[in-house]
Amino acid sequence: MIYPNSRRLHVGTYLLPVIIGITFGFVARMLLLRTDFRQYPTYPTGRIIHLSFGFISAFIGAVAIPAVLESDWTAVTFLGLAATQFREVRKMERESLENIDTFELVKRGAPFIEGMAQAFESRNYLVMFTALITTLCAVFSFWIGVIGGIVMLVIVKFNMSGKFLSDIADVKEAEIRFEGPTLFVDDILIKNVGLEDTRKTITKQAVGAIVTPKNQNSIVTLSFLGQRQAMLHHVATILGSYLDSGEPALIPLTKRDMADGRIALFFLPREKDFNQIRAVLDKVPILDSAIRMPKEADKSNS
Repeated sequence: MIYPNSRRLHVGTYLLPVIIGITFGFVARMLLLRTDFRQYPTYPTGRIIHLSFGFISAFIGAVAIPAVLESDWTAVTFLGLAATQFREVRKMERESLENIDTFELVKRGAPFIEGMAQAFESRNYLVMFTALITTLCAVFSFWIGVIGGIVMLVIVKFNMSGKFLSDIADVKEAEIRFEGPTLFVDDILIKNVGLEDTRKTITKQAVGAIVTPKNQNSIVTLSFLGQRQAMLHHVATILGSYLDSGEPALIPLTKRDMADGRIALFFLPREKDFNQIRAVLDKVPILDSAIRMPKEADKSNS
């Protein structure tokens, strides 16, 4: 097919900016994609899926700028279509993680799963925005586009993670003890353990920790059961768990001191070095659904 001269001119004008935008957008997705200790996304199939979505996101973001500059508003509607597809990514991740979670000895919990699904969706938006800004800069100059792309990569890298447990609370080791059949972590009651053999196992293998909130906001945040389950899951995933199915008395638990908001953790890790346990707990992410800010609330009656 033979295109008019003006059409060839437009293709030549925008081809390089679009390529630059797609390149930086795809690199941004590669930076955001990391298979960590949770082994998710799986390698290589899970990574291929997410990188493919990343390329599509970068392509849509890059071609949006030429479409706007040429007043092709029909093409811009693909941005809305992309948002719909990215919501499907979130749904896919949620369903996959929920299916996996049923076979975990120490579960992630629904709030943690929802947070991971949101992260995968939002990263596609970051990729699309990176490609869009980079292409816009590259329309004016190749080097301005490169500089804009590098700046966006720095921003993306900075937004890879949010707050950690160490930002809102202090972690210290606590004594595991029994008063008759009643199990305590420090001074916080955990549960009753009826069998003598189970009490011996807990005395030998269990570790206790006390998580002390730093302020009023932290107290409310740590009271969220999903956040507390995330702590237990991280310890079990990284340090292993002295646990098997059909052993309800050994399942890790958290209990809250309602007077001061401290959280007691009871778990049975394979590795009992508390320095390692503290390092793991300090890096537990704060879930978006757990964040509460009562100090910011307007408590006036007006």
